[in-house]
Amino acid sequence: MRQDQKKSGLSISPLLADFIENEALPGLPVSPDQFWDGLASLVAEHGQTNAKLLAKRDDLQMKIDDWHRKYGPVSSNRQGYELFLKDIGYLVPEPDDFIIETDGLDPEISTLCGPQLVVPVSNARYALNAANARWGSLYDALYGTDVIDRTGDLAPGQGFNPTRGAAVVARAAAFLDEAFPLASGSHDAVTSYMVGVQGGSAALAIATSAGPTTLKDQAGFVGYADKGDRAEIVLRHHGLHVVLFIDKANPIGATHPAGLADVLIEAAMTTIQDCEDSVAAVDAADKVDVYRNWLGLMKGDLKDSFDKGGKQITRTLNADRHYTDVAGAPLVLKGRALLLVRNVGHLMTTDAVQDRAGKPIGEGLMDAIVTVLCAMHDEQNSRTGAVYVVKPKMHGPEEVAFACAIFSTVERVLGLKPLSIKIGIMDEERRTSANLKAAIHAARERVFFINTGFLDRTGDEIHTSMEAGPVLRKDEIKSERWIGAYEDRNVLIGLACGLSGRAQIGKGMWARPDDMAAMMADKIGHPKSGANTAWVPSPTAATLHALHYHQVDVFEAQKRRHNEATPGLEELFSMPVQEPFSLSREEIIRELENNAQGILGYVVRWIQQGVGCSKVPDINDVGLMEDRATCRISSQAVANWLRHGLVSKDEITSTFERMASVVDEQNVGDPLYRPMAENFQSVAFLAALDLALHGADQPAGYTEPILHARRLEVKVREAGKAGARA
Repeated sequence: MRQDQKKSGLSISPLLADFIENEALPGLPVSPDQFWDGLASLVAEHGQTNAKLLAKRDDLQMKIDDWHRKYGPVSSNRQGYELFLKDIGYLVPEPDDFIIETDGLDPEISTLCGPQLVVPVSNARYALNAANARWGSLYDALYGTDVIDRTGDLAPGQGFNPTRGAAVVARAAAFLDEAFPLASGSHDAVTSYMVGVQGGSAALAIATSAGPTTLKDQAGFVGYADKGDRAEIVLRHHGLHVVLFIDKANPIGATHPAGLADVLIEAAMTTIQDCEDSVAAVDAADKVDVYRNWLGLMKGDLKDSFDKGGKQITRTLNADRHYTDVAGAPLVLKGRALLLVRNVGHLMTTDAVQDRAGKPIGEGLMDAIVTVLCAMHDEQNSRTGAVYVVKPKMHGPEEVAFACAIFSTVERVLGLKPLSIKIGIMDEERRTSANLKAAIHAARERVFFINTGFLDRTGDEIHTSMEAGPVLRKDEIKSERWIGAYEDRNVLIGLACGLSGRAQIGKGMWARPDDMAAMMADKIGHPKSGANTAWVPSPTAATLHALHYHQVDVFEAQKRRHNEATPGLEELFSMPVQEPFSLSREEIIRELENNAQGILGYVVRWIQQGVGCSKVPDINDVGLMEDRATCRISSQAVANWLRHGLVSKDEITSTFERMASVVDEQNVGDPLYRPMAENFQSVAFLAALDLALHGADQPAGYTEPILHARRLEVKVREAGKAGARA
């Protein structure tokens, strides 16, 4: 039994108290008493408001449910539906036109466009890999993925395949021709890249098999490093850097006429270190692990050692890259992505801290003050001293304003300059996207990004319209016009509020990490839409997606879109329902199996191993990146069909039991995995089933309450067994 420590009237887990006082506070101008008094003040000022806002969510949902029971789907009375939402306060008056006022933002946020990684900060290795994904090898990304065909002579094989290698070099040359065209000829015919220095100024001379040439736009050459037999040539296009590695002694460079051994791509401009959907942090011990890694990133001393191929490897943060610019002055390029931190939303509480009445406090309150405290150690991340906090799952402008009020209190109690904390608004809940202009206005002094989280947004759409009728199948939902309206409204409202050149407009995740060829074909749509950034599932994906930001000038795309008509609420509220008899029993069972398999495959790792984000094979064995947002969609879809009689409780249960065997087989190679089909009373299986059978009753359809409770159950059992062995 833990022995809580009393601090400023609060009861604090000893693990958290020790972390704060012995790891996070040393070196900062904040005393322990100041911190604990500040936390107590934060709880006192905002705890009741937090509870009232959550109660308002429930009240609005109850009224919406009643409306659907009376009138059916939105399509039956579109005008009446909007009037109803205004009457109950779900829709608020739109503010007059305005321009955001946020200042002190880093160029990665305001003027540079590129990929954004999202990674569980609970995993030190992943956190480091993502931070270091500012740079990626184009050769490696092409060779190791299906962007280059993997069949026939191009198959990777056991060792290096020179035919595939040649295809990689050719594809890289094609990229260079697009981003850095030559005055004549092509990069695939280059026989040498040479930097000549005369009078302190450098110029790039290029020789091809057809004769000498240079870059068509010589401003694209911005720097170099001469390392004897090796050289690095720095190019820049659309604000993004590309480094040509010249090394004829390198095994790859030796095969290239110009000795081009690799092409290094500036890739992940920003990385969200996630404390929310991709982690499974359910108690004080878990939260301290999350905070410790974030602290290490901010101090710059995080490291992780692991075995790879029989070798012990230690991963640390990359240093900056040093070059000489064309005028002979030092050119320093950041070695890692600008790091953002995603806090949890307003919903969950944590007993890591209990208030004066002995009740758990809002977890979001604790996240706000602790993650910002850790960020006060930052000396190499933000050039401006900004702290970038992504705030998810906010329902409407009132909750956005509440988050800003929390940050104001944190700044005051920690002695930070007002407006140091910037807020990223996840436009992933229906009430926020319906009131997006008002939500941005509420954070106009702090907002640094808006991002469409289409996964959570879909889950919230299903839950909000739970009583309207049976929801479409997941694949059908993706093609519905409300999603297009949602994505367009996000960009167009963001542009109207002055985000272009000031803040990020972002788009969501590519969920198939092994399907990079399809990503390269599809995800170019994000920069074309006017989005400064879009989420990718891996450093390799970041390297490849970065090519899209060379192909598309995002700011030009934003100019083209600036005067487009913004889709109205009728479009946003247009998701249809289907008649129960429109699907055959085979189609219903197949969709139920698909959802059941996805829920089980994700939940079993969450509950058994505390893994919050993982690649889960779907029913067709296609690996999909799954987190709580994807799980929310599946659980709400099943809950909806149960509510409207397309499936029964018994059908759901039997399907989950049947699909448990499929998931067991998919995880047969995992030594930590415990099969579910052998025990349908296992905590993991029951957690997955709970999400389906009771999904309609969960607040906003969120998975956290069930997952947290079941994971804690496992941890208590494991602790009891460990105690018995001791």
